[in-house]
Amino acid sequence: MSQRKEEMMRLSDAFIALPGGYGTIEELFESITLAQLGYQHKPCALLNVDDFFTTLLAFLDHSVENGFIKPIHREMLIVENSLENMFKMFREYEKKYEGKWL
Repeated sequence: MSQRKEEMMRLSDAFIALPGGYGTIEELFESITLAQLGYQHKPCALLNVDDFFTTLLAFLDHSVENGFIKPIHREMLIVENSLENMFKMFREYEKKYEGKWL
């Protein structure tokens, strides 16, 4: 599985999570964690179809409020309900790596 993810990272221009289960969330969080650490600089996004990820987003916001995620790192995750808006956000994407994650 790690070889498949390495190849996905190498070939991808961006990462989009669609509604899914543990594997989807794990791959998304790995991609955004690598961006947070400065190891990859590609946009990471959730396509929030029918508000599927709304409770996950509330958890991430709760993590920011409690100091476990920096606001700048929370802002790294693109969240859109439509592909058209998501692709627009990809075109405007600027990496937000701070140099340190703590």
